[in-house]
Amino acid sequence: MAGVSERLAAVRERIASAGGDPEKVMVVGVTKGFGADAVKEAVAAGLTDVGENYAQELVTKAGELGDAVRWHYLGAVQRNKVAALAPHVALWQGLDRVAAVEEIARRAPGAHVLVQVNVDRRAGRNGCAPADAGNVVATARARDLVVDGLMAVASPDLDAARRQFRELALMRADLGLRELSIGMTDDLEVAVEEGSTMVRIGRALFGARPERREMRR
Repeated sequence: MAGVSERLAAVRERIASAGGDPEKVMVVGVTKGFGADAVKEAVAAGLTDVGENYAQELVTKAGELGDAVRWHYLGAVQRNKVAALAPHVALWQGLDRVAAVEEIARRAPGAHVLVQVNVDRRAGRNGCAPADAGNVVATARARDLVVDGLMAVASPDLDAARRQFRELALMRADLGLRELSIGMTDDLEVAVEEGSTMVRIGRALFGARPERREMRR
């Protein structure tokens, strides 16, 4: 089975085949459920941007790997986890409500963030409503957070995903933002075609995720 280095090369080839520039579309390796060895292999392959969905996993791995990794927090921002995460997170990708803005501004002044938008509009999915995104962005800016862009998880249906990615790209332009964190293993090409600047890749880099034995949020 190919290692992370070979799989990363394949991901970058997919980006190029979709019309993106592999030097400009950031690949964030998603290592949730995997141990620190997967992160070490990613770093050895030249991939230093790594995303985690669960606070405890990020804190544990960051304690072992330190400054070798630029950590992205991809999960919903829970206020009681921010203090533990703040020393390690370079980019908060799951910011979706004013209460989270306030806590990050208190614990990590000047932090870089993305606002997550629920473009799929399914109940229970993380992200603010599209109509609320402007308010979350404005509040974050008023609290001196650096809002780099928007993030979303789209529908598994690729036609619907394309429409949702396009909607988010227009929203990004209207808000004067730079980054667009869209695209995962199964919808990478569609996301790149619609302007992604950052893709979050787990399975295509690390294989099937191990079954989690316990919840570590």
